[in-house]
Amino acid sequence: MKTESTNRLSTHDRIRNFFSNNRWSPMAKFELLSLPENTLGFALGSFLVTQQIDAPPENHDAVHVLTNTGTSTTEEIGLQYYLLGNGSRNPQLFFSLVVGTLLRPMQFDYFLAQYQKGKAAHYFHYLDFSSMLTVPVSTIRQTFKIS
Repeated sequence: MKTESTNRLSTHDRIRNFFSNNRWSPMAKFELLSLPENTLGFALGSFLVTQQIDAPPENHDAVHVLTNTGTSTTEEIGLQYYLLGNGSRNPQLFFSLVVGTLLRPMQFDYFLAQYQKGKAAHYFHYLDFSSMLTVPVSTIRQTFKIS
């Protein structure tokens, strides 16, 4: 029996739904866990299990994994700043930045640090990570200087 609290969407789920323009073909998180442990696919499957996400994976989730960013409200806003620094520009991103900054003004130093990290990385925000599931996470991070 589901309670009212389990029916609520987490901040991460709301952000996923808002940015859901890049859904991948349905793939069970447990299928991802069958990939070698050092791969993006395995790390993504682990992330989906840990965060209790039942929806198919998407680029937003892969960016969480690659940037090692959590899913708290502050971290979600920080991820948007990271993506802004990395060159992403879209209405949803700007909306999230404005609203997020207004909701968490005391976290602006963290947001600025995330922006700088995104700026220091090679552009990767536009990539389709669904084709990189068998690539080691360390290789992707090194190639794109993701920190």
